[in-house]
Amino acid sequence: MVVDSLLVRLIGLRGLFRAGYRSVLTYRADLLFGVLGLVIQVSLTVAVWRVLYADHDAVAGVGRSTAISYAVLAASIQAVIMPWQFSSLPQRIIRGQIGVDMMRPQSIISQNLVQAIGTMVGRLPIGAAAVIAGLVLGGVQPPSSLLDCVAWAASTTLGIANIMTINLLVSMSGFWTLEIGGVLILYRFATAFLSGALIPLWFMPSWLKPIISWLPFQAQIYAPLSIWFGTRKGVDILSTLALQFGWVIVLAFLLKVVWRRAIHKVVVLGG
Repeated sequence: MVVDSLLVRLIGLRGLFRAGYRSVLTYRADLLFGVLGLVIQVSLTVAVWRVLYADHDAVAGVGRSTAISYAVLAASIQAVIMPWQFSSLPQRIIRGQIGVDMMRPQSIISQNLVQAIGTMVGRLPIGAAAVIAGLVLGGVQPPSSLLDCVAWAASTTLGIANIMTINLLVSMSGFWTLEIGGVLILYRFATAFLSGALIPLWFMPSWLKPIISWLPFQAQIYAPLSIWFGTRKGVDILSTLALQFGWVIVLAFLLKVVWRRAIHKVVVLGG
């Protein structure tokens, strides 16, 4: 009986995963324009950073090739893990479909996280195209060592868990406000800045950098890429991974707390 119940749950989650990546691949024209748009962005990014570094070999101790490569990889990663529509939860709340979701054997949290993973997988071709464009333009450099590559993979995994948890936390605000379009726009731009996707923490003001370094957002893009480029070594890498893991635990706890309160705010408007 337990095995059958587990099998039903797994089949349901597999269906949600497929729905996630199919939601990206179904609209071929949108996917194509997404690829073209990001390739253009990467090309312009490489050109702009080369101009900024024209008369300098290094800025804040960071060389030109590292800065350019960081900008290209940050844009590529952000396009994959931070799409404009990163959760269907707000729309399902407005349409009243959340009532059906709550009757499924899987929890709302697992349903949305698995679907988000599927969406991320569906957007991998966009990020891959941007990385290829960066390689062609000479704007991507490999990790400094195999150990850094392994540490980067671990850090990236924790960063993805971090951003998916925060995304779902923000989406759950729809239980209280119903319409959260403005909140999502504000959150997206704030995350782009605080995660280091727009400006690496290397170039932040001295008074601001320590604050952002302790926030969960820097664990999403800056932390993995700082390991990729070898700016963190030894104990510093371990402390970075520990901080990322700590934030994942804290955010997972907050997610459960918010959900327990949100379940009492369910209002079926449609369906």
